[in-house]
Amino acid sequence: MFICPHNAGKSQMAQAFFNNYKTQPSSSLKAISAGTTPSSSIHPTVREIMLEKGFDLTNVVPIKLTVELVQTVGTIVTIGCAPDALPHVDGVEIVEWVLKEPKDRSVEEARLVRDEIEQRVKDFIAQNNY
Repeated sequence: MFICPHNAGKSQMAQAFFNNYKTQPSSSLKAISAGTTPSSSIHPTVREIMLEKGFDLTNVVPIKLTVELVQTVGTIVTIGCAPDALPHVDGVEIVEWVLKEPKDRSVEEARLVRDEIEQRVKDFIAQNNY
């Protein structure tokens, strides 16, 4: 599970990249994302820069982080969301990534954030043999 405060940018990009790049595509392993205070929609700049990579987030809706969601995962990657803001569930590994916020940046700067997220997801998949 990828979590960022609004589930409208970084965590949505990470989810899309993970589900595309996981090395075991036939497995039931799937990334989800959520936000502690979700927005009503994906940031327009994020939709634009992800479409450049072939990911259409037009119909994706941010969702709220709940205890029930956390209970369905083994690992949480926080992206700009303090781990202490998360519901506590025993046995869930928490990884923290610090990244810039793409929504307040130019398209060019947002692309750099997107590309960093893409590389981190690829590295995460390789490190964990997903």
